[in-house]
Amino acid sequence: MSTGTIVAVVVAAVVVLGLVGLALWARPAAKRKRLRERFGPEYERAVAHGDRRTAERDLDDRVREHDRLEIKELAPASRERYTAQWQQVQERFVDRPTESVAEADQLVTALMAERGYPTEGSHEDRVRRLSVEHAGVLDHFRAANDARGDSTASTERLREAMVHYRALFADLLGSPREKTPTGR
Repeated sequence: MSTGTIVAVVVAAVVVLGLVGLALWARPAAKRKRLRERFGPEYERAVAHGDRRTAERDLDDRVREHDRLEIKELAPASRERYTAQWQQVQERFVDRPTESVAEADQLVTALMAERGYPTEGSHEDRVRRLSVEHAGVLDHFRAANDARGDSTASTERLREAMVHYRALFADLLGSPREKTPTGR
């Protein structure tokens, strides 16, 4: 074999190895970008609580689990019924704030079920199921749940819980979120 042929083979091997290395490096970066775009703040929350690979595997698992669900849009009549029920829950808040927050949670749970989300299990199970399509409002859901579980919550904290539930409710309903006096 001539020296020129050997040099050409070595150069070709180096180029191939470089391309393979680039592909191996770019694949996780593309996956990371895809997960960040899909999960938004939920991606950052997941990776903050452990190593990145484990968090990304968990997020991929969520997508696979979600893909097996039969999530459906609401019929217009159902949307109107839920909207009217939400209005009633909000109106009762003035006289019964604690009970209204519990009713808001029940209404959100019923809406999730009608859309096709399993509602059994813990709050975090519900968060996982919602994270694939509703990641942007999960902090609202967590905050509302924390306030609902606080037996000493002030009326102001319960009002904030209602605002948080409303954000999730609107996202699940598929309607634009209402503006609140605080702009949230």
